[in-house]
Amino acid sequence: MAVRHRLIKVSPSAVWAVLADGHRYAEWVVGTSRSEPVRGQWPHQGAAIRFQVPLGPLRLVNETVVRRCEEGVDLELEAHAGPLGTARIAIELRPWGEHCLVIVDEHPLQGAGGRLHNVGFEALIQIRHRTMLARLARLCENEVRQAREAPRQAPVQGVAGAGHA
Repeated sequence: MAVRHRLIKVSPSAVWAVLADGHRYAEWVVGTSRSEPVRGQWPHQGAAIRFQVPLGPLRLVNETVVRRCEEGVDLELEAHAGPLGTARIAIELRPWGEHCLVIVDEHPLQGAGGRLHNVGFEALIQIRHRTMLARLARLCENEVRQAREAPRQAPVQGVAGAGHA
């Protein structure tokens, strides 16, 4: 099993906000180019998103289904990768002081991925997870930073003399 973790310097709720948006899946999952919810309400159990994997001039269309969801804490997905089969991807969020420890655990379930799984394949998954967690961290940390830096607009106050005849 490929297990990898990363400390993301935002709250677990900020990380969950990104994970809970099915349209953003392709922004942090390595190898995907586009994603969209297709069934149910992402990320509730049974919901699914469709995603594209570019392979040169071809685009494979695959699907990921939510198998288990504990809002803000755990998200377990079954990713369908066409001829490669399916994989279980579990994402756990743990509060770590003010930050969030994200733990990703992935292993093949069925198909060629399961039959061909070996130490070399495991090493490739580790590299993919390192990149995926770096993307997720960058997205989450940038969003929180931008929210803090956004100029706060003062409440609109009445203009002197307005409304008086």
